Amino acid sequence: MKLLPLITAALVVFALYVSVFERDRVLEFARSTGFGSQQEETVTADSSPTEGTADPDTAPAPEAQGEHQGADDGVRRVSVVALRSHAAMVDSAVTLRGRTEASRQVDVRSETSGLIRSAPLPKGSKVTAGQVLCEVAPGTREISLASAQSQLREAQSRLPEARARVPEAEARLSEARARVKEAEARLAEAEINQRAASRLGQGGFASEIRVVTAQAALEAARAGVETANSSLESARSGIESALAGIEAATAGIQSAQAGVAAAEKELERLNITAPFDGLLESDTAELGSLLQPGALCATLLRLDPILLVGFVPELEVGRITVGAPATARLVDGTELTGDVSFLSRAADEATRTFRVEVTVPNADLTLSDGQTAEILIAAPGVTAHFLPQSALTLNDHGDLGVRVVGKDSLAHFQPVSVQRDTARGIWLSGLPESADVIVLGQEYVTEGSPVTPTYREGLDPEAGVLPAQVPPAAPATGPVR
Repeated sequence: MKLLPLITAALVVFALYVSVFERDRVLEFARSTGFGSQQEETVTADSSPTEGTADPDTAPAPEAQGEHQGADDGVRRVSVVALRSHAAMVDSAVTLRGRTEASRQVDVRSETSGLIRSAPLPKGSKVTAGQVLCEVAPGTREISLASAQSQLREAQSRLPEARARVPEAEARLSEARARVKEAEARLAEAEINQRAASRLGQGGFASEIRVVTAQAALEAARAGVETANSSLESARSGIESALAGIEAATAGIQSAQAGVAAAEKELERLNITAPFDGLLESDTAELGSLLQPGALCATLLRLDPILLVGFVPELEVGRITVGAPATARLVDGTELTGDVSFLSRAADEATRTFRVEVTVPNADLTLSDGQTAEILIAAPGVTAHFLPQSALTLNDHGDLGVRVVGKDSLAHFQPVSVQRDTARGIWLSGLPESADVIVLGQEYVTEGSPVTPTYREGLDPEAGVLPAQVPPAAPATGPVR
């Protein structure tokens, strides 16, 4: 194995490590050992930039500008370009990555079995609610309906007959009650005759035959009462039987009606219709194909309105409210506007994020289900500075921020938070009302480094360019510290 490539790679890694992670120490070592002690020519930005604007990305780098030497304090200062930025109120937004989704989607399936006898509708066709998508051959269902209707008529004919039995039973009941009263009267008469015959027999005024005859008549009267009571109970049972016959006839009618309704419903299921207006995502079932209960007839989408679906982290879910305005941009640059229509109150178990839906009109159906979108949901406004993206930097701890010029002409790191990112610049919060932000040379200074700034006014959020350069302060000269 050749050692030269390995040694070269190790040297490159070491050089990168020193230049990136140990940059401050190397610079301090170079200054302490006298490197760069000769005064370098200071290159300042052109005081008359082309068309009154200047771009920090095209300005000369600090290496080309060199370092200024302080005439009064003997401190070497680094030339930088800074923007005089002033805070402004900006609507903050919650940025999400999401997708478009049909507001309604359904797989239209069969409820019955049979052969398809309708021609298929092609996918992409517009359909309206109630339009027939698939038509199933009726088979023997019409015969079943006719049979159920016949059974219904038969059951209905039994009801008058059952009702006619009630008056007959009531008449027999009245007759039985009359017989009971007649038997009770005969019993009373027989009891009187029996008592009279018994007294006369005891006095010797009546023969023994008469006494026995009176006793037999009493027993016969008692038997007649029992027979009459039995007839009365039988008549009452007849009434109950007649009423039960009416109930049975009524139940038969209801059962027959249910059979007719089931047969009619089975015929209705032969026509599989669209539940709402929409577009067919698939062809409907082919002519002659056999459908079983649950088989797919077609897939239907509703794309007007369409939904923008994203997932909000729990740190920002409190900033979103239902009804808040939202905008979105598709990958092809299409701009969309809508309102938040739904915010989930339950986090996803896996990602701990909350589903949010934005309703967007789509009358021309130019939007499709599943397109990627960048969603911005409006939140309460905050005070922020509009700066170029190149002004952002990291400190030694990896915190995101910018470097500003302090009143002591020293560079200081200021942590910031990104509120909104645009093509022309970026809105940052966390800075004071006014700040001199270093936009060129911030990577070549550290915390507390002396600087000689060249000032420009802040970015115009509408134009997104740098205004004309403000004449810089006169650089100081002096010995190197």
